[in-house]
Amino acid sequence: MAGLIPDLLLGWKSTLAAMPEKQYDHNQIELKWHARWERADFYKAEENSAKPKYYVLEMLPYPSGTLHIGHIRNYAIGDALARYKWMRGYNVLHPMGWDAFGLPAENAAIANQRPPREWTLQNIAAMKKTHRRFGFSYDWDRELTTCEPDYYRWNQWFFLKMFERGLAYRKKALVNWCPKCATVLANEQVVEGCCWRHEDTPVEQRALEQWFLKITDYADQLLDDMAQLEGGWPERVLTMQRNWIGRSEGAEVDFPILVLSRDREGAVLHPIRVFTTRIDTIYGATCLILAPEHPLNDRLLDAGGQARAKQMVDARAGRDPGDIEKEGFSTGHFAVNPFSGERMPIWIGNFVLMGYGTGAIMAVPAHDERDFEFCSKYGIPIRPVIRPVDGPVDTPARQAFTEDGVVENSGPWSGLPSEEARRRMNAHAEAKDFGKAAVTYRLKDWGISRQRYWGTPIPMIHCPRCGTVPVPESALPVILPDRVEITGTGRSPLENVPEFVNVTCPCCGEPGRRETDTMDTFIDSSWYFYRYCDAHNSRMPFDPAKIAYWFEIDQYIGGVEHAILHLIYSRFFTKVMRDIGLVSIDEPARRLFTQGMVIAEGAKMSKSKGNVVGADGLAERVGADTARMFVLFAAPPEKEVDWRNEGAEGIYRFLGRVYRFATRNIGRGDFPAAGDADRQVRRKLHQTLKKITEDFETRWHFNTCISSIMELVNVLYAAEREISATPMCEVLENVALMLAPIAPYLGQEIWEELGREGPVFRHPWPAFDPELAKEDLAEVVVQVNGKLRGRIHVPFGTPEAVLASRASEEEKVKPFLDGKQIVKTIAVPDKLVNFVV
Repeated sequence: MAGLIPDLLLGWKSTLAAMPEKQYDHNQIELKWHARWERADFYKAEENSAKPKYYVLEMLPYPSGTLHIGHIRNYAIGDALARYKWMRGYNVLHPMGWDAFGLPAENAAIANQRPPREWTLQNIAAMKKTHRRFGFSYDWDRELTTCEPDYYRWNQWFFLKMFERGLAYRKKALVNWCPKCATVLANEQVVEGCCWRHEDTPVEQRALEQWFLKITDYADQLLDDMAQLEGGWPERVLTMQRNWIGRSEGAEVDFPILVLSRDREGAVLHPIRVFTTRIDTIYGATCLILAPEHPLNDRLLDAGGQARAKQMVDARAGRDPGDIEKEGFSTGHFAVNPFSGERMPIWIGNFVLMGYGTGAIMAVPAHDERDFEFCSKYGIPIRPVIRPVDGPVDTPARQAFTEDGVVENSGPWSGLPSEEARRRMNAHAEAKDFGKAAVTYRLKDWGISRQRYWGTPIPMIHCPRCGTVPVPESALPVILPDRVEITGTGRSPLENVPEFVNVTCPCCGEPGRRETDTMDTFIDSSWYFYRYCDAHNSRMPFDPAKIAYWFEIDQYIGGVEHAILHLIYSRFFTKVMRDIGLVSIDEPARRLFTQGMVIAEGAKMSKSKGNVVGADGLAERVGADTARMFVLFAAPPEKEVDWRNEGAEGIYRFLGRVYRFATRNIGRGDFPAAGDADRQVRRKLHQTLKKITEDFETRWHFNTCISSIMELVNVLYAAEREISATPMCEVLENVALMLAPIAPYLGQEIWEELGREGPVFRHPWPAFDPELAKEDLAEVVVQVNGKLRGRIHVPFGTPEAVLASRASEEEKVKPFLDGKQIVKTIAVPDKLVNFVV
């Protein structure tokens, strides 16, 4: 940097006349650079570069139509990081695309009679225009749109690869069904148990054939590989994923059905298999409870009971099971506890799910809170069989004792610690062939079938002779037809398109029917970040050699609401890609950052409240730089930000102060001689550089970066007429460089005013001088008996004796020393003094 200063000074003298102070006009400045940057290509990532790479990515956005300040915060974080890394000499990949399939486009088609494609592409154009207006540094040559065939053909290709490996399969599963619409509903279309279009129509659960991906085959890998993410991903996200995968070690135990050895049709009934993590409590089981959709219910229940069970299933539609009041009824049948030989009633319970374990539980109300609540409600006995290690069991039980303890009232296992009892009882069940140790997961296979139009067609054909067969790879992509009538009724709009449905079987040549379900849109977002590395490849999803250079993603940025589905699915896709030889990594992203939400004037933004802060309006009123800087300044990036108009106005005034200071000091001919103010200003400049550099490299506290620039500007204003030419030149150039990642339009304008050429963010990041960046005084903590009692500021390197003397004289410390005998003084130079009294 020092070598640039004489050149710049020469430029001032020869080419720059003293200029009058300019007022900050955000539109004049930003629209000028916006027009120039529209035609520039300096955001392109380099191919075959010798530079170190840096891949920074914000999560793929859905093209809803307009950007608001919440979007701007997400993109401003990624953009600041991308620009900073360019300035640090990295080859940066910073792409953007569109998660373009999805239900809102179909809803808009129904409401507005507009084709989903037309609605989607119009929204993309509007959002891209806003992205460009804000100057976000995307490599638009790599832009992808997931509703285009050149992208979704590879969704279909991945599906076929998974089908070949047994990872894609079809089975019956429950879906939300509106009887009035005669169509399947997404979970978000179920409002308080009713159809979103027919508020008086309860939603039913129906079993339909659905396609699934076998993500459970990778459950242990998804858990084990989290060790690679620790330290780079928020612990909160890792915890959420561990809980979602939900690995549980326990035992499966078979309970023979007592009353019916044969059902009404004469077939032998299978025993009820239960998964439990607490086999040590099995003597306390007082009933079995089946899920209302359990397959055995067809044989255990009469018509009335089956109708009742179906009502329970339907009532769960679109609701969290944890929010439903526990209800149940007895089947009138009994099973036998294989350990005790005791007869146990069989119940149906609405809180038991087929999707977890085996769809049946043994209720042990004395040792499980959920069972305690249910059994207390219905008068089912509560029998404690585990006592605390340090006391007797609570009889009668007033609440469930859920911890490990000592087993009692449990036959030959009484007196054993819980853990030892579990080990021995598992072995006994296996030896007697009525149970075994087992592992289960909360994670279930990924159901990807959607009975909708606007999604990737599933590349399968149903043939009466050959069964369900894959579309040949050579026939991909299976194109989604245009101009399809979408009414919101019936199963899938594609079923009403004969030219799409009616095909020839690729195996036997006989007539067949194309699959009319489309894929879950999470498929689109599970691998898109790989495609950015080779966005125009027509032969394969991407070139593995390009992935080897760019991956892992160095920094992934998005909302914590994606912690489970998107991030688990993308990790699953990476492992499948590894196993088919496309990539050599286990995880897609080395580091993940989840930014906080943006609210407006103290309330969550919503259209109904009329408080959505639109990005386009902000750019016009206060400028893109102001909006970007506000969301970076108002709070640490992981915290919630409250958009306040007065806060934005404060940022606008600050940018105006910077611009006025710069313009009135560029080319001045009346600088004073060097003096004390120069040292003060240069010290503050290098302290600011040190602060911003360290924040960008570590914790990303952009708010403190910006506040440190504000402090620097205050120092500049206070010392303005005392600063000589050389430090003034140095500080103005560095202010432009420091603003480049945060307020790029203003940074570029000052850069040009200084006579510098090229994009400011392609200039090397300025290095700070460690000696100049040192504080003049050290802050020393003063303790008495280890408790903080005050602080003092002393020159660095102050001797211990002087340090102790100064500390003892500190006004806030004196009261804790008066009348006391100082037994020992511990002094750590530049850091701490502790008086032991």
